[in-house]
Amino acid sequence: MQFPNINPVALDLGFFQIHWYGITYLVAFVVGWWLATVRAAKPNSGWTKDDIGDLIFYVVLGVIVGGKLGSALFYNTEVLFSDPLTALNPMNAGMSFHGGFLGVLVAFYYYGRQTNRTFFQVADFIAPCIPIGLGFGRIGNFINGELWGRVTDVPWGMIFPHVDNMPRHPNQIYQFIGEGIILFGVLWWFSSTKRPRAAVSGMFCIGYGIYRFLIEFVREPDRELGFIAFDWLTMGQLLSLPMILAGMLMMYVGYKRNIID
Repeated sequence: MQFPNINPVALDLGFFQIHWYGITYLVAFVVGWWLATVRAAKPNSGWTKDDIGDLIFYVVLGVIVGGKLGSALFYNTEVLFSDPLTALNPMNAGMSFHGGFLGVLVAFYYYGRQTNRTFFQVADFIAPCIPIGLGFGRIGNFINGELWGRVTDVPWGMIFPHVDNMPRHPNQIYQFIGEGIILFGVLWWFSSTKRPRAAVSGMFCIGYGIYRFLIEFVREPDRELGFIAFDWLTMGQLLSLPMILAGMLMMYVGYKRNIID
């Protein structure tokens, strides 16, 4: 299969360009906002439409600031120290999920403080809405022709001409399916009934962490870093391990305390 080589610029006005990657992020936030309003509309949810609008604002800030900082700190430290304005410029390519994840955690904490909610009341509420946003982000990666997979002989191997002429795993599509569709389905079902506090957040961390750890085995390691440990572990895998452990701890403590919000 040949990579479709889509122009990453959706609209070029000369003095201003609109990129497909930015559009996918916008769609992700809009869909996330809509899903959150669906959850808020459930009886006795304790959330209103105004609450959702404020929360999404903080989440957007957390994703952008955390994603850029994480990309620079985890994957591009050379540029960060030599040219920090370029490394942290939101208009330039490069976003880290794990950095964005940490940024969103800070946003949850700050929003909770502002609204007299606990951290996990916020996190458990919004966690089921996040995977769909992740899926749209992977579509943006595919359009940009980035984050491609390793060389393969599977029938659906895709040739990315800007990389080489070898068929590779379309890793972006794998992540769209796993992080976007499957994880969304699991979390939406899991959160459809009352769960102990922190359980939904724990399920998100476990689900994303395990899938990301496994998918890295067919994803080409970042050129700047290569393999980080044992000649087979990547940065994405090392960053996912704490997520899995934290998720397991949340589930254990959540069900042990059994506090139902």
